[in-house]
Amino acid sequence: MSAVMKSDGRSIAELIASQKPGHSLDQRFYTDPEIYDREIEKIVNRNWILAGHVSSVPEPGDFKVLNVGQESAIIVRGNDGELKGFANVCRHRGSLVCLEQHGHVDKFQCPYHGWMYDLDGNLTAARNMNEGFDKSQHGLKSVSVGEIHGLVLICFDDNPPSLEGAIRDLEEPMGMYDFKNLKVAAQKSYPIPANWKLLIENYQECYHCATAHPEYALMHTMMLDREKRERASGHMYERMAACGIKDIDIDHVDTEARPGEIGFGYGRTAMFNKYDTGSRDGKAVAPLLGDIKGYDGGHADLSFGPFSFLLAYNDHVVCYVFTPVDHNNSNCEVYWLVRGDAVEGKDYDRDELIWLWDVTTAADKEIVVNNSKGVHSKYYEPGPFSGMERLERRYVEWILAELQRP
Repeated sequence: MSAVMKSDGRSIAELIASQKPGHSLDQRFYTDPEIYDREIEKIVNRNWILAGHVSSVPEPGDFKVLNVGQESAIIVRGNDGELKGFANVCRHRGSLVCLEQHGHVDKFQCPYHGWMYDLDGNLTAARNMNEGFDKSQHGLKSVSVGEIHGLVLICFDDNPPSLEGAIRDLEEPMGMYDFKNLKVAAQKSYPIPANWKLLIENYQECYHCATAHPEYALMHTMMLDREKRERASGHMYERMAACGIKDIDIDHVDTEARPGEIGFGYGRTAMFNKYDTGSRDGKAVAPLLGDIKGYDGGHADLSFGPFSFLLAYNDHVVCYVFTPVDHNNSNCEVYWLVRGDAVEGKDYDRDELIWLWDVTTAADKEIVVNNSKGVHSKYYEPGPFSGMERLERRYVEWILAELQRP
C-alpha cells in the first residue's frame, strides 16, 4: 500500500463526500480492499451480469460456468427445458463442483468426495453419511438466472432487479436483429491486471479512440465530439428505413428513475460513410441479421446493468462483459454473435469476424494496465473529465451513489 493510502485516514463516507464533481475518482477507489469489498456487496452481487447466449446451452444437461469475484455460478438447461442457476459450491465441504467452463452432463459430481446432484440441483448421492442425514436439505443453492430476448444473465442476489421493463422496451429493437435466434460464433477472455472500474470507465468513453485505436477510428464516428458526430450521421438516417431499421432511442441506465429495475439502454450510432460493418475492410463478415435488408452505415449500442455492453452491427453482434477477479485484477469476456443458421467457413470466417474487436481489446488492455500503474502512484490525483467523457462521469457518479445505499 502506498504512502498516500497509509496516511489517508478518511472513512469511505468522507471519501465520497469529498469527491470533486466532474473529476475522476480518488486513488483509494481503485486500490483499497475495503472499498472493493463494499462494491462486491452493494454493486457486483446485486446486479445482473451477462453470461452469454441461450444457444450455448440448447439441450438438457448443457451447462456453462460464470466466475465473478469470489463467486461461481453454474447455468444449466434442466430436463424441463428451463434454464437454472446454481452456486458452484458443494454442500458438503464447499469444493467447486464444476471445474470445466462448459460442457454436457447427466448429473453433477463434486470432484472432492463424489457427492452427486441432478440437473435441478437436488443432492442424489452422498456416501457413508450418518443415519438420519437428509439429502433433501443439502441441494445446490440457487443463483438468480434470467433471459432478455436470448441473452442469459445471472445475479448473485435472491431479489435481483426486475428484467420486465428491459424485456418489454427492448422487444422491438432487439427483434430487428432476431437476438433470440443468434448463436455464439466466438468467445475470448482477456485477463487484465487492473481494478474493474478502470476497464468500464475506459469502455464508456471514446476520448482515447483517435489516439489508441487507429483501426476503430477509421470506421466509427464515436471518436468525434457530439456535434461533429451528429453532422456525420446523415447518411445513416437516410438509409435506415430502407434497411428495415427503426430509429429507436432508449436510455434507462439511471435506475433511480425506474427503481427496482435493471438499467438498460439502446441507441444507434453512425459509422463513416464507406463502412458497412466493423471489419478489416468495412465490408460484411457474416449474413445480415434478422429482417435487416441491407447496410445503413450504422450500428446499435446496448447496455444491460453496470457490467454488460453490446455493439450490434447489421451482420454480427459483439458483447462485452467486465467482471472483477479481486481488487487489482479483472476479466473482460467478449462474445461474437452471428445468425443461428450461419455456417463457419461458408458464411463467415472466425478470424475476420473477431479481428476488429480483438485488436481493439488488446490495445485497451495495454491502456488500462498503464492507467492502473499511474493510479497506484503517489503522484496520482483525480483529474477533470473532458466533454467526451460524459458517460464515464455518469458511471462514476452512479458508483458513488450505490456505495451509499442501505
